[in-house]
Amino acid sequence: MTYVVTTPSFSGPIELLLQLISSHDVDILEVALGPVVDAFVATLRDDTRAMDVDELSEFLLIAAILLELKSHRLLPGRDATEPDEEFVGWEERDVLLARLLELRTYVNAADAFVGLFERAARSFSRLRGIDEGFVVQPPDLLAGVSTAQLANAYLRGIEEKPVAVVRLNHVTVDAVTVAETVVALAQRLPAMGRITFRDLTAGLETRIDIIVHFLAVLELCKLGHIELGQGATFGDVQIEWLDAGARLELERIDAYEG
Repeated sequence: MTYVVTTPSFSGPIELLLQLISSHDVDILEVALGPVVDAFVATLRDDTRAMDVDELSEFLLIAAILLELKSHRLLPGRDATEPDEEFVGWEERDVLLARLLELRTYVNAADAFVGLFERAARSFSRLRGIDEGFVVQPPDLLAGVSTAQLANAYLRGIEEKPVAVVRLNHVTVDAVTVAETVVALAQRLPAMGRITFRDLTAGLETRIDIIVHFLAVLELCKLGHIELGQGATFGDVQIEWLDAGARLELERIDAYEG
């Protein structure tokens, strides 16, 4: 069914009306869309046959297009305005934004004052002060102090203080080197056979001697002349000399010491 539109400026099928408006043969502003829609709704209400969904959707589509075209004509766009009018609009917008920022500043200041008032409402000022006639007498710090005592205190304050001297004559420094200990162990270990590190350092009294002996044992192990072993976790370290015949090539040890 082709719906026929009857208006003061046009009479004919609605599809033809859309074509004429698109080709600018008919001015959309001269076509009243309200009576067209009312007449279509009245036609649907009076028609007794079943409503065709395709015809209804086609009319709604054409009506929506006509409504959009008329809306674009009624609402002024960017191209329809003069440059000066556009700049005037932006100027008014800037003024409104400036007022908005100014009002927001006042709002923030009002919120700050409200917070101060609420905090002040929870405090109470002291209504009663010091009684009349009450005089505070500060203590006399120089009571009982003679001029001679003041002079002696002044002299003690300006006299030159002795410089503290740290004396180290009672401190003994043991000069024990790893190189000397390596040579000494190279001479002792071949005759001891298999021995533990605890037994090797049993006669030592200072911690530094034990540390130096441990480093010397590690150095001999790195040179490949002794073998270290530990049977259990945190157990005694076993030391075994590998070359028991030639005294560990004492020339090589002497060169290491040098």
